[in-house]
Amino acid sequence: MDTKALFELIAKRRSIFPKQYNGKPIPTNVIMDVLTQANWAPTHRLTEPWRFRIIRGAALSRLGDLSEKLYQDNTPEEKFSAEKMTKKGLKPRQSACVIAICMQRDPNLSVPEWEEIAAVACAVQNMWLACTALKIGSYWSSPGTINSKQFKEFLSLKEGESCLGLFYMGYYDHAPQEGKRTPIASKVEWMNS
Repeated sequence: MDTKALFELIAKRRSIFPKQYNGKPIPTNVIMDVLTQANWAPTHRLTEPWRFRIIRGAALSRLGDLSEKLYQDNTPEEKFSAEKMTKKGLKPRQSACVIAICMQRDPNLSVPEWEEIAAVACAVQNMWLACTALKIGSYWSSPGTINSKQFKEFLSLKEGESCLGLFYMGYYDHAPQEGKRTPIASKVEWMNS
């Protein structure tokens, strides 16, 4: 394994937003390749809590309509922005696909919920790295209305299932900006004795 290439891939992972996507469709087999990488995330007691709903085609417009409606219905008048509402509806329509990131809680409650959430987040990181390797832009968003009754109905969530966010995907033409991080040494404490 080329360790240097792996480390470079991790460092190149970026949020690339729907307004940067070029409209080129992502083939089904490529989406499944990305999700196959998600399936290899760490999972305590092998609960494999990640679940996905792939939203494409006309369903993207339906998601856009729902996003606008939920924003309008749940935003106080003094905070309402027609521009923001339009942007919320536009994001799905600018994407080649949107993947609803869902979590199926282990019915036996064999692990704490936070571990299940962490496992799903690891699955999303695998998806993000796969997208980076495939030169597909991606972005994880967690709108405040994600657990509304209307959104749950849109996704047809099952008993014990919740949605943790939306993963927008699309091909892009321009290279993303370089990332910025503060040095890791400022975030580490060594305990040797």
